Amino acid sequence: MLKAILGKKLGMTQVFTEDGLLVPVTVVEAGPCVVTQVKTQDKDGYNALQVGFTDIRAKLVNKPLKGHFDKNNISYKRYLREFRLDNVQEYSVGSEIKVDIFAPGDRVDVRGRSKGKGYAGPIKRWNQHRGPMAHGSKYHRGPGSMGAGTSPGRIFKTKRMAGRMGYDMVSVQNLEVVKVDAERNLLMIKGAVPGARGTLLMIKNTVKR
Repeated sequence: MLKAILGKKLGMTQVFTEDGLLVPVTVVEAGPCVVTQVKTQDKDGYNALQVGFTDIRAKLVNKPLKGHFDKNNISYKRYLREFRLDNVQEYSVGSEIKVDIFAPGDRVDVRGRSKGKGYAGPIKRWNQHRGPMAHGSKYHRGPGSMGAGTSPGRIFKTKRMAGRMGYDMVSVQNLEVVKVDAERNLLMIKGAVPGARGTLLMIKNTVKR
């Protein structure tokens, strides 16, 4: 069965297994998510669930989304995301997806936006070597040669240079679910997941083992 849910990263901690092993885990507030739309092969050309996560005030929702929520009699949500699933017939608009769809030992893929590092030079961004640090060098942390001279007379695309670093969509595959707290909607996943505290995460069955 394909399973998916939206969550918010709360931070990292550690837990002990029954064997006494210490395991680092990321704590995620997963769900409850509300199904806001069911897309089918016949009507939309593919099977998917649109789900909403985190209630917000009406003032923060634009008119098109208000109409979308009001039509289905669903409270306003901050996040809307789609999950492509084959078993969409098991859900209907308004039904809830809770964290208890997962169990300890499940393998999941986690997708989120990584921490932003701002404008970074080539040494930090691409792990390039610095120049000589002697006083006469006068070239320590520069980007280095830009390329050939007259021919081709330009800088090639994909040249590794300074620029914005981080804040990219990152997927981490095949992580283990260590613990599920259905009462508090908490999911504990072994290891680290992308993003800072409060980052929106998309969690679903792993595509490979």
